[in-house]
Amino acid sequence: MVEKWTETYTIQSVDADFRGDCRWSSLLSIMQRAADKHIEALGIDREEMIERGLGWMLITLEADMTSIPRDMETIHVETWSRGSKGVLWHRDYRIMNDHGEQVGGARSVWTLVDIQKRKILRPSMFPYDVPIGQDSVGELPSKAVLPEGIELGEAYTTVVRYSGIDVNGHLNNARYADLCMDVLDEPELQGDKVTGFKITYNHEARLKDTIIVRRSGETGGRIFVQGVSPEGTNFFEAALVKRKQ
Repeated sequence: MVEKWTETYTIQSVDADFRGDCRWSSLLSIMQRAADKHIEALGIDREEMIERGLGWMLITLEADMTSIPRDMETIHVETWSRGSKGVLWHRDYRIMNDHGEQVGGARSVWTLVDIQKRKILRPSMFPYDVPIGQDSVGELPSKAVLPEGIELGEAYTTVVRYSGIDVNGHLNNARYADLCMDVLDEPELQGDKVTGFKITYNHEARLKDTIIVRRSGETGGRIFVQGVSPEGTNFFEAALVKRKQ
């Protein structure tokens, strides 16, 4: 069995922002693609997953970059499963540049779901063997929870539309990074880069859902972001981490 999968990808112009840096949403998409390829390499055909009514739902992801990949730069994403605990599966990622140097890493928590009933399933319901990697990029991530007493103000309101919906019928997890980055104003975008991203998905957002995106001020190099519905449904909580350049 393939214990660890490596996906090679060259950053394209569509992935890059106005500074030529890879967007966080693109980084998440690349990691998601690597995880999908790993599962496929294990002989688990995606079409068969759909036929069985099975899907993966990302719960929490925490990523840290020492260097943000640039337009036309080639990166190599390694990913492996760290096994499961309860209903949760754990997966790590390591991001390398073309010189073999590590430029980032991520830790994530997933769950297996019945895509029709929108129900979380036990790992024993997954009818395939997934090898457990012995490598690690750090401790398992905790949920992204807003600090007690943090003050949030409304940044903007958006509606989930066709452009964000994936095959599972909800707003794709990578698109949430764009929702978070869009809270930054021009001086913040021109300033220190966002080199860390942590998010917990609390409730799926579906077509035509309205999301009120709220943010904090910068505290200790972190900006906290939350997305809620007008009725108070908590879609997600996240943190952007800015590091002095």
